[in-house]
Amino acid sequence: MRLALLTLLLTSAVAFASQQDDLEKLRQRISSLQKDFAKANESKAEVADDLRESERAISDSNRALEQLAQQQRAAKEDLAQLQQRASTLRVDMRDQQALLGRLLYRQYLEGGEHDHLKLLLNDVDANQLSRDLHYYQYIARSRADTMKSIRSNLDKLREVTDEVRGKSEEVTALQAEELQGLKKLERDKHARQQTLNKISAQLKQQRREIGRLQRNEAQLSQLVAKLAHMLPTIDGKPFKTLKGKLSLPVNGKQTNQFGVRRTENSLMWTGWFLRASANQAVKAVASGRVVYADWLRGYGNLIILDHGQGYMSLYGNNETIFKQVGDSLHTGDTIASVGNSGGNEESGLYFELRFEGKPINPTPWMKR
Repeated sequence: MRLALLTLLLTSAVAFASQQDDLEKLRQRISSLQKDFAKANESKAEVADDLRESERAISDSNRALEQLAQQQRAAKEDLAQLQQRASTLRVDMRDQQALLGRLLYRQYLEGGEHDHLKLLLNDVDANQLSRDLHYYQYIARSRADTMKSIRSNLDKLREVTDEVRGKSEEVTALQAEELQGLKKLERDKHARQQTLNKISAQLKQQRREIGRLQRNEAQLSQLVAKLAHMLPTIDGKPFKTLKGKLSLPVNGKQTNQFGVRRTENSLMWTGWFLRASANQAVKAVASGRVVYADWLRGYGNLIILDHGQGYMSLYGNNETIFKQVGDSLHTGDTIASVGNSGGNEESGLYFELRFEGKPINPTPWMKR
């Protein structure tokens, strides 16, 4: 039985190590792909390059702040539990000290420890002597037990007090770190705003340029195609069975129709733009795995999920990306927050569904 259990544990450990190794290799390959795209499309003349670093920094700062907030909440919960435990110990000690006081007072009234000798020397009935000696022994044991409990609780109280002090210092340190993070975030946002102000006119002009949009779209299509070729198969419920059952990734207003020409040029919409308030949570429309989580020209902070069987979902213009390449997700998991990265004038989410690299109309896939 033990041998079988050991074999099972070893097999599980090897499988887990293999999965971690595969995940690390996948992340390295996608990271390499991201660098290739950045290098191939490097152009200081394009306004988007000025936005890239500041919008990446804002996403990173927001993600770090969220992690700090989670740590701080956990530390405060631990602190509250420790303080409650310390309060309980103090109450127990007060009760024990009161009991000890009553025992000592009773012993004082009845003559103290010398009464044992008096009982033996006096002419007392043997049965009464036995009862009295038993009573004094009970008092002595109770006093010893109570003093032992008090000493034990004092040690515990000192230990808990030290833990409270340490946890309080941890909370204070996390608060200071969060404050520094907030200051950095404000600097990042200020730098981004300066960039946007400096080149807003150029942004409007380039938004009307068919060539730029075509390059952005072609770049996205190339990225999706390359990702599809390097990904392992995902097991699970086939994505195609979810047709007509998907929820919107964000609570927003759809401002365009798939396949309709854009108002500013002759290009077709290959996805939806969902106008939504900034920092609203962006949810995964189905379970899958993160295969891209980085800034991409024209789409800002972009996250792409692979759902298996050739299906992918794309979420662009985010303020913050909360997940990283290789993360496995369930339907409804928060993956990002709404923003206007990539040069968008208004806050919202750009959303696409793709099958075998080609955009497909999201309408039939959504709940009625």
